[in-house]
Amino acid sequence: MATRSDGHPATPSAQRSAAASPASDSPGGPSENPAGVAPLIEPDDLGRQAVRDLIAEHLADMHATSPAESVHALDHAGLRAAGVSFWTSWDGGTLLGCAALKQLSPTEGEIKAMRTRPAARGRGVAAHLLAFLIEESRRRGYHRLNLETGSEDFFAPARRLYARHGFVFCPPFADYVPDPNSVFMTRSLSASAPAPADC
Repeated sequence: MATRSDGHPATPSAQRSAAASPASDSPGGPSENPAGVAPLIEPDDLGRQAVRDLIAEHLADMHATSPAESVHALDHAGLRAAGVSFWTSWDGGTLLGCAALKQLSPTEGEIKAMRTRPAARGRGVAAHLLAFLIEESRRRGYHRLNLETGSEDFFAPARRLYARHGFVFCPPFADYVPDPNSVFMTRSLSASAPAPADC
């Protein structure tokens, strides 16, 4: 049986998600594109070189785009930490992208490590991963899903896709502090629940 990166058995939704959405990907995260894909999404332990290379590329881009104090991307150790689950997206044996979910509390999660390989951009990989994370958060019983992304133009496509999936801007959450280089967004996982002022 497949297992999640947190050691728990993977549910069918943690192994494959059918909710593909039209999207592509910018270097900093998801964006919009009239294409769709429904690849395999599986838990990952970062043991494969292609996955490690993708995370290294992601970190390099984040540091090239934002000041060091404004980079909150998780490195390999952070993605293996307790409370963090990490998945990769595949088309056969080809790595397409990755994403992670960090538990902030029993009722809240945070999106981390959204990344698509350059060769896979334009196929809706990021939107598919985002839909999977929302589905997984609901399955865990989270009431709210949060994220931090950059305020620079580099991250504008990512912000647009998050907004299309129901995320709204909010103040800093968890241990974050106000930062002109950061944007904070949140989404209620209950259709009737309003977003609180403090996320």
